[in-house]
Amino acid sequence: MAKFMLAGKADCPHYAKAELLADHLQRCLPNFRVHKISILPDEWTEWLDVTCKRNGWKHEQSPLVWRELVHQGGKGLLLGGFSDFLEHCQDYYGITSDMPSDMMLSIAADNLKTKMDLIVEEQHLASLIQPLHIWISGALSPTCHILIPNLLSAEVFPQVSVISLYLLELQGNVEELQGLRMEIEDLAPSLLHQVTVHTDLDETFQEADVILLLDDCWTDEREDDGDEEKKRKVMERYGVYGQLIDTRANKKVKVIVSGGSFVNLRCSLLVDGARSVDSQQFVATATQLENKARAIIAKKLKVRPSDVTDVIVWGNISGDFYVDLQRAKVFNYDGAIKGPAFFSQPVLKICPDRKWLEKDFQHLVHCQRETVTSKTNRAAAMLAANGILAVLRAWNGICDPDEVLSVGVRCPGHYSLPDDVVMSVPVRFKDGKWSVLSDVTVGDELNKRLQLLASELRQCQRTTASSTLRWDGQL
Repeated sequence: MAKFMLAGKADCPHYAKAELLADHLQRCLPNFRVHKISILPDEWTEWLDVTCKRNGWKHEQSPLVWRELVHQGGKGLLLGGFSDFLEHCQDYYGITSDMPSDMMLSIAADNLKTKMDLIVEEQHLASLIQPLHIWISGALSPTCHILIPNLLSAEVFPQVSVISLYLLELQGNVEELQGLRMEIEDLAPSLLHQVTVHTDLDETFQEADVILLLDDCWTDEREDDGDEEKKRKVMERYGVYGQLIDTRANKKVKVIVSGGSFVNLRCSLLVDGARSVDSQQFVATATQLENKARAIIAKKLKVRPSDVTDVIVWGNISGDFYVDLQRAKVFNYDGAIKGPAFFSQPVLKICPDRKWLEKDFQHLVHCQRETVTSKTNRAAAMLAANGILAVLRAWNGICDPDEVLSVGVRCPGHYSLPDDVVMSVPVRFKDGKWSVLSDVTVGDELNKRLQLLASELRQCQRTTASSTLRWDGQL
């Protein structure tokens, strides 16, 4: 079978003549096939240059004709332009073309009009698709690899028909990002509309509906960087991120900050930078700390981690925090009092060892992150991904509205905390909004802890506030 590829400018008379000749051959010869590619005039030069470089050809005019010996996409044999195609048809098939010039010009004009109509139709069809735009910064992190298959499922976004995914890794390896993009497309998830990769700020957070920020370390970070240098880099990047969210993202965007360092500070910088977006739209995940605490308590009480619920984390998610068990419950505990599966007992009642709870337990939770990292030589990616997914499910109304989660937020007017500090507190999600838990007992001792934690966070913010920059178009 003879298969030809015919490409040309939509308004080119010679392309029109070659097209008519190819159509005639296809009607007359059962084994002759042609595939036509019509290119807009202002896109022709770039398209021709890319095509010739990819195939190792040299050609300058419209049209471009080549022969494929296998199905479309196989290796091509260049024939040349219109005169070369005409000569080939005369030699092999004994058929030529004597189209008048006025007909050539008329067909060329029709080709251009048809091409423009097709573009308008495609744009209209594309406008009918309203995908959910999800941006992920730190896209090359292990957490992102675990997150993506879950994000592209109806379990997390039950009311969404399609999702556009944007992978951002500033100054990242383009080949790695393209590999990740291809892997995501190979999953063939039903919700996926498109995946794009980004290594700069040109389009960052454009039309974002959900933003997941996983980047708490950078490609240019050195091992000898001290805390102040790391903090400076965080301030620069997240100050810019906040401004971009302010100007480019949907005003109802859901922003989730995760990671292992400066989590509260990063979230606070975003809130400060995105002044036109409600601060309710920004949260930092502390769910991973809750789960660590649940696992330690479960081991102590010899139950499953899922049997421990309602653990509260106060304070600095990646720094000093306090695990509060005043509401914590345990199910399926094998003690003196037993009940059905729905029966629970207070953890503080089941575990009366207050010294262990106040000293050893708090220390174990703080050290758990370092223990996991030292054993695996990487961040606790599954734990971080699970925390993000838990917050998204609650935010999207999938979970029980009575479920309590600890997240880093600004909560003016609650627990006598400063208005300008992002701090981990217990919240409930309902109807797409979170509200701080009101039925929590904050006694004198806990209040002192909270004020101390808030003071440390505020001091951290003050050291960066003096260095705040406005975005100049680059980092």
